[in-house]
Amino acid sequence: MSRENEIDGLVMDQFGGNAPESIAGGAANTGLYAEMFTDYTEEKPVGADKTVYKGTGLNSFGIGANVAEVDVKGDKIVRIRPLQYDKKYTKEYLKPWTIKARGSEFESGLKTLIPPYAYAYKTRVDSRNRILYPMKRVDWDPKGERHPENRGKSKFQRISWDEATTIIANEIIRVKETYGLPSIFVQGDGHGETKVIHASHGCNTRLMNLVGDDWTYQARQPDSWEGWYWGAKHMWGQDPLGQFDMGNLLLDVAENSDMLLFWGCDMETTTWGWQGQLPSRYCFWLTEIGVQQVYVCPDVNYGAACHADKWIPVLPNTDSALQAAIAYVWINEDLYDKEYIETHSIGFDWFERYIMGEEDGQPKTPEWAAPICGVPSRQIKALAHQWAKRKTSIAHGNGGSFIRSTYSHEPARFEASLMTMMGLGKPGRNIVKFIEWYMYGLPSQQPAPCYSSNMIVGAAYHGWDFQETKSSIPKTLVPKAILGDYTDEKPLTWKGYTVCSWPRENQFKTYQYPIPGAQPLHMIWTDTPCWTTCWNGGNSMERALRDEKIECIVAQQPWLENDCLFADILLPINTKFEEEDIGQDNGAGQFGSIYYEGLAVSPRGESKSDYEAVGEVAKKLGLYEQYTGGKDIKEWVKVGFDCAETPDPITYEDFMEKGYYAAPTMDGWEKLPRGWEKFCKDPENHRLQTPSGKVEFYSLGLAEHFPDDDERPVVPHVILYGKRHQESLLCDRAKDYPFLIVSNHPRWRLHANMDDMPWTREIPTCKVKGPDGYMYEPVWINPIDAEKKGIESGDVVKVFNDRGWVLGGAIVTERIRPQVVYQDHGARLDPIEPGVSDRGGANNLIAPTKTTSQNAAGEVTSGFLVDIEKVDVFELAKQYPEAFSRPYHADEGVDITTWMQEA
Repeated sequence: MSRENEIDGLVMDQFGGNAPESIAGGAANTGLYAEMFTDYTEEKPVGADKTVYKGTGLNSFGIGANVAEVDVKGDKIVRIRPLQYDKKYTKEYLKPWTIKARGSEFESGLKTLIPPYAYAYKTRVDSRNRILYPMKRVDWDPKGERHPENRGKSKFQRISWDEATTIIANEIIRVKETYGLPSIFVQGDGHGETKVIHASHGCNTRLMNLVGDDWTYQARQPDSWEGWYWGAKHMWGQDPLGQFDMGNLLLDVAENSDMLLFWGCDMETTTWGWQGQLPSRYCFWLTEIGVQQVYVCPDVNYGAACHADKWIPVLPNTDSALQAAIAYVWINEDLYDKEYIETHSIGFDWFERYIMGEEDGQPKTPEWAAPICGVPSRQIKALAHQWAKRKTSIAHGNGGSFIRSTYSHEPARFEASLMTMMGLGKPGRNIVKFIEWYMYGLPSQQPAPCYSSNMIVGAAYHGWDFQETKSSIPKTLVPKAILGDYTDEKPLTWKGYTVCSWPRENQFKTYQYPIPGAQPLHMIWTDTPCWTTCWNGGNSMERALRDEKIECIVAQQPWLENDCLFADILLPINTKFEEEDIGQDNGAGQFGSIYYEGLAVSPRGESKSDYEAVGEVAKKLGLYEQYTGGKDIKEWVKVGFDCAETPDPITYEDFMEKGYYAAPTMDGWEKLPRGWEKFCKDPENHRLQTPSGKVEFYSLGLAEHFPDDDERPVVPHVILYGKRHQESLLCDRAKDYPFLIVSNHPRWRLHANMDDMPWTREIPTCKVKGPDGYMYEPVWINPIDAEKKGIESGDVVKVFNDRGWVLGGAIVTERIRPQVVYQDHGARLDPIEPGVSDRGGANNLIAPTKTTSQNAAGEVTSGFLVDIEKVDVFELAKQYPEAFSRPYHADEGVDITTWMQEA
């Protein structure tokens, strides 16, 4: 098979099969394939009454990348399609950027590169799972018995907006007066729809700021780059991956790199929510121009399937052993850049002592590493030699699972070490993070081909700019905080505020819960209810949500899913298609833009936007005028426009008439610095944010504050297990749980969103249909392991450990290495026994509850021990009749009526 045909087949595999003809029986049935590959060029396509613009990045962090045109007829979304830039602006004005390298060209194009699930997202508007009116748990009485033990089991009954918001306001007042405001916990966080005026992770925090200044905030740790934040940051001071000084790396790789290492990530999937399909397009082009792409990961993920020239199937959570062995080869054979080490780093002699075995008597040779990491020693040596001989960069798609495992700061520090040994910042030797604004962001911070239109209304209005609050809990420690018995004399303590981008020094500061004089949590208000399916130890969180100390849980969400099942009050929220807003796209691989998000369809049922829903509570608290600032939605849209920084003047009237403003490519962008170039050329005048200003193999900060931390030593070490975690095949626990699980960002969802879209659920790689008709979350298992376990493709399997169990549908494939199983994170909750088991396959439930290491409060959601076995679902149905008898639809899953009390 030719390379072109092979790639074509693999591309088609993304839509449900191995070859192009399989499309007819896969995605084509759903309409996804037709939508993606139909070019609509009309201003208002036939069959549509109007077209509005919406950001479909759907990543929830305020920047709605991947602007789309949404065609509407009547009160129904007809289609979602890419934005055609040249409709509003001439090609001469936009000046599309072109990367020229090795006799070939890579162009930005004149339409957005929206991801596949953006096309299918319209199906969520009228999902069977929509919350259409306020609801209350049937056995929760704010004036009587509250029955917290029944959360996750009890059904809901419809109530009015007046009743719901009165209850919420009264509970806020009651808890404040009874226990104090720190007893109210606000989960205003990411993992929801990307909005600005109506933002989740913003509206409830703004109102609570008006109530008082000491409510408890859920501080989100940098989950997609845990290891770099807790580890590499102590080597090079940047956060994460040096992103705030990075730019022009696509150009540098194309011109100078001979080899690109994709380490521990699925570049195809993890960038969809931010950068659309730019990374995939770019990697196809790299193949054309001869840049070798090597994937170092346990699975042939979708990026590897399409782009890998070489796959190195390392065991999960053993990357540091492989990396240490590479360093050994370089030191032993004198292959590293000694001059660079001398001028750009400190403490290399300490690192060398460890690698060569002078510290512990064990040289970190390839022969030593091979049985640990599962990569033959000859392959380790070959990779080391190729890397040293050829200009090599490392690429990541938002981190990947290896950066979210136990002790993940160590592979992150080894990565920084290896790149420094090869001359970090020299042409073709950089680190590339394929995620939207890190590549094409603000010119003043991250030089890139396109200008940015910096629209900051989200921060300006909602006040969610992560200023330190008096009381906070890291997201990873929430279950422990709720379930523990903490007092002033014995509080829960941790290091660092944990919110990404905070200064490195903050990691040495001690925080506590409860704050001095405060009471434990008694009320939770969440606007992003997916903790259980996105973070570590979800079963412990389910138990925490049912704890008697938590007297009231309020959740606002468009769909009844995940943590909503444990709420006492549910507020129905619009989708972004049912409200007006303003959005920002920092490039997504093309042009920075701001855009007016017009009303596409009318609000379904009695749903309101987050802004309006919280406003109703504000009215009951007498804080509505302060909450809105005296402005309506249109006025806040103008505030957003006025906050935008654009390279060319444009009036608000022109902006509203056109619908968006796209910034042109800046002149001379090719000459701007690339990655670590400034530091590389002049380390004295372009110091890093470390105490020495250089790369620190010996971390001065860790040495000062944590000199005896054997889980995060002063110098990078290979740490496979320790006092805190025994999640290694070398541990005794592996006798009972002999597999390591890979849990990537999902292919057909974004985190825990979109598990109810019919178009994607029909794709065979999205769900596996069980003998009972239920669509199970896929579990990949190698044929060698499957034969031992008596498992065949299509079987229903139990994935389990001592923390609980989840179900899945087996796919027997050589795309996962032996001793490893693979199941994406974020499947929608379908509890069998809350706190113990789940039918939907939400494997975060059985991830470790303990954090990255003793002084690093990060998550561990991949690379942990499990076992797997075939199960008879009909026997399980006899054992758990209630869970297995819920009304179910194969195309959307369990619907809302399952959880509603009959009228």
